[in-house]
Amino acid sequence: MLGFVAGDMRWVMSLKDVAEVLPVPAIMPIPLTLPYFNGVCNVRGNLFGVVDFAALIGRGVVSPGVENRLLLLPSSLVQGAALLITRMAGLRNPESFVMLERMPNTPPWIANRYRDQEGTEWQELNVAALAHNESFLNVGR
Repeated sequence: MLGFVAGDMRWVMSLKDVAEVLPVPAIMPIPLTLPYFNGVCNVRGNLFGVVDFAALIGRGVVSPGVENRLLLLPSSLVQGAALLITRMAGLRNPESFVMLERMPNTPPWIANRYRDQEGTEWQELNVAALAHNESFLNVGR
């Protein structure tokens, strides 16, 4: 699993649910969009809509920094979408996690909750569910 940080939360996701990880390129803002939609960027001639993942989930905004990354989502799940994250947290062995109880009212794009050996809590991102979420899809005001 691929680990990353968005705002103050730690996340993991399946490697098959990320097409590419890259440093943040120039992002062109788009007027009349919601605050968590940063705009669009050009990656090798393809446009990607950039969603500040921390802002989308209500955990602040990703503060600009050299550790920020874009997670390009696979086109098989959603066309031309990228998540702006705070920083990468490396590969994680799922066997090192203990699954936690699912909390009431957990959004469908949170597949599971885990605790690692150091006691840190991780959320597992279900990209397919996120790709069908109205807030993620409809960024216009």
